[in-house]
Amino acid sequence: MYKLRGRFTSVPVQLCADLLISTEIDSGRLQASISQGSKTVFMTAIVSSSRSASKRARALKPDDDIEELKETIRAMVVAKKKLPSERDLAETLAVKRHQLRRALQSLRAQGELEPARAKRQPLVGHNGESLVQATNPMEVIEMRIAIEPFLARLAALRASPQEIARIEQAATTANDVDSGAWDVTFHKMIAAASGNKLAASLYSLLRQVSSDARVRLGSSNRPSTPQRIAVRDNEHRAIAQAIARRDPEAADRAMRAHLASVQKRVMEQLNPAVPSA
Repeated sequence: MYKLRGRFTSVPVQLCADLLISTEIDSGRLQASISQGSKTVFMTAIVSSSRSASKRARALKPDDDIEELKETIRAMVVAKKKLPSERDLAETLAVKRHQLRRALQSLRAQGELEPARAKRQPLVGHNGESLVQATNPMEVIEMRIAIEPFLARLAALRASPQEIARIEQAATTANDVDSGAWDVTFHKMIAAASGNKLAASLYSLLRQVSSDARVRLGSSNRPSTPQRIAVRDNEHRAIAQAIARRDPEAADRAMRAHLASVQKRVMEQLNPAVPSA
């Protein structure tokens, strides 16, 4: 016979397998030595207490938990746009600092978060002026048209199933969120799914300039109406569906059509005399 916290011998093979599964789930730690007999397996098991096992489980989070942490951070970015300090964020999420750093580094490498130094360093051009002061919204949208269809094409070819699932989910704006931040998140997900880290970083920089340029030139974002959000979501879903079908040509076309709509709205904001369609 056997005890959960003691030793057991002469246990049938099937019973050993069942016990091994249950003790792994309940304790988090199992050490065993196995020798094969004729019809039985002799083994010695040492099972830690649930309290100490729980501590070790919290200290050694698997990669799956890092992915869950990244999903939580993505949701916070959409809802609040600005993350708190690393210390405060770790306390809020009840995780260790090194786990949080791993998640943040992964998101930055994928282009979903700005580099850590981006907030402290100005965007400077060759002539010493900031890029924000040197450009305008039309130049920004022209660059988006040049870059984003290519990113959508790459995403259709390279995105993982998990990335595709996130893109499809983000294609429809959730309730009670900042619709502008949600839009940025959708496009950043596509950039990250392209598999080109340099392109994803350039796109993140482009969106940062875009936001600042609109404010500086007085072309502020007008409140998004439900009708406008619905149109945008339809365009986003067309892009997401093409990526999910692994159709790079369709993804390219859908992104170009979407950005053409964005360009039209920017022109209307810059020149109010042009009537809306």
